[in-house]
Amino acid sequence: MREKCITQYELLHRGIDNRTLDTLRKNGNMTLYTLEKICKALDCNPEEVVEFTEDEDNTSERE
Repeated sequence: MREKCITQYELLHRGIDNRTLDTLRKNGNMTLYTLEKICKALDCNPEEVVEFTEDEDNTSERE
């Protein structure tokens, strides 16, 4: 957001609600629809926004 000079206020005006922004600040989940809105607002690709990491709670289930 800093690189693109996009503020949270701008994201609000592009359809991303305050609750979603709060969830994202806390590294919470988002829908693909939200990801699409963010990518359009920032003019970027999903891989520039999302990072996949191992979930410690599910690691033992896969082993």
